[in-house]
Amino acid sequence: MPALPTRSRSVAAALALAACLSVPATATAQPAGPAASPSPAADCALPGRTGWTDEGHDTDSRQFQPATGKRRVLTLFADFPDAPATEATQVYADHLAPAATWLRTASHGRLRLQMTSLHRWIRMPQDSTSYGFERGLTFETHERYVRDAIAAADPYADFSRYDMVYIVPTRKATAIPFSPTYLYDPAAPGVEADGARLKWAVTFGQDMWRWGHKVVAHETGHTFGLPDLYAFTGDTHGFAGGWDVMGDIAGRAPQFLGWHSWKLGWTRDRQVACVTGPERRTVRLTPVERPGGTKIAVIRTGETTAYVAESRRALRNDEAACSAGVLIYRVDSATPTGEGPVRVVNANPYAEPPAGCTSLDMAAFAPGQSFTDPDTGVRIDVLRGGRSGDVIRVLGS
Repeated sequence: MPALPTRSRSVAAALALAACLSVPATATAQPAGPAASPSPAADCALPGRTGWTDEGHDTDSRQFQPATGKRRVLTLFADFPDAPATEATQVYADHLAPAATWLRTASHGRLRLQMTSLHRWIRMPQDSTSYGFERGLTFETHERYVRDAIAAADPYADFSRYDMVYIVPTRKATAIPFSPTYLYDPAAPGVEADGARLKWAVTFGQDMWRWGHKVVAHETGHTFGLPDLYAFTGDTHGFAGGWDVMGDIAGRAPQFLGWHSWKLGWTRDRQVACVTGPERRTVRLTPVERPGGTKIAVIRTGETTAYVAESRRALRNDEAACSAGVLIYRVDSATPTGEGPVRVVNANPYAEPPAGCTSLDMAAFAPGQSFTDPDTGVRIDVLRGGRSGDVIRVLGS
């Protein structure tokens, strides 16, 4: 689901894709941590301009949680008067559990998701059909759903011990079809338990059985400030294909883009090659799926825009990738979530994709191929490539 821009606007449930559902905070973006001397890579970090989840590096540290270190998650299992559960909760926990390893791999160990399950069914006070999922979910009804689940579980858990909550409904609750993320509104009373403010939650729906554990990575990504890369209208995966779990959850190369890894603090500034003017530079890129080395080359083209080049290989979280080589994409931190803040450049638009792959999944550039943006003059040449990564030559604008 796309994020709600106001407290009154509903979201059509027909868009049965996972996303975040909440209200933008009115506070200005606050960079995390104390001020420090900027690194050369800082010149390529883009400012956010949407006031919400976007590709800017100045993520609001009040609205979104850190993406590094240990994040403690309590999983609740909910049933309803009209949909009582009869099966064990362990089946549900086991279905989502691999997400912790997936995210640790994606972050090269910088994020540790500690998932704890409250192994009992929490009976919600209202029928599953009363929470608005099928009629068009609003922030208010979504928060009521979260509040009811927390209140029902409060006698059995100490919520002050956790950073966020996952709420998993019984499979019998077909009126809870999709999995939106709850991001709190700092200006409203919100949800409290055990003396703590509940700021972040994922309320899973029946689509978790379709998406598998990677829906956890996608929805948790919203709590870190990441936008949706799929399109809310038109060609759903026409912007980024299957190259990031924030786009196609079931994509063949779902590892987070190198740009996202940098934004989240998983990639260090020293691993970013930044080009801000008409310089020519040769860069050796190591695959984003592996730790170490230079991860991305960023060619800044404007106040909120840049081109990014990174090396992708069929490894680890990307072991089923449809193509390998240099992935090139344009980032615009002023473009809202769901409207194409990241747009992948397709090196092989006429290639016949194999079964299970789309045209954009074949987008990686091979040695000898080049990209030139006629509007800015940015040029990226792929010189060499192999299992250890790629060597590119970039010309800035």
